[in-house]
Amino acid sequence: SFQNDSVVAGGGAIEMELSKYLRDYSRTIPGKQQLLIGAYAKALEIIPRQLCDNAGFDATNILNKLRAKHAQV
Repeated sequence: SFQNDSVVAGGGAIEMELSKYLRDYSRTIPGKQQLLIGAYAKALEIIPRQLCDNAGFDATNILNKLRAKHAQV
């Protein structure tokens, strides 16, 4: 079967950007708050992961591509 795993703007883009921002912010603070904010950042990635799964794509591969694209900005 043919799978198109290209990265496009749309579903999950906002959540990935918020996740990136929160991960970066969590690295600037100490203690348990860092872990809580990091966990929230990871939770935001559930939305694009579920979209990938529903579409039949390799979610890990797509999320890695999305993280790389968001890191370039």
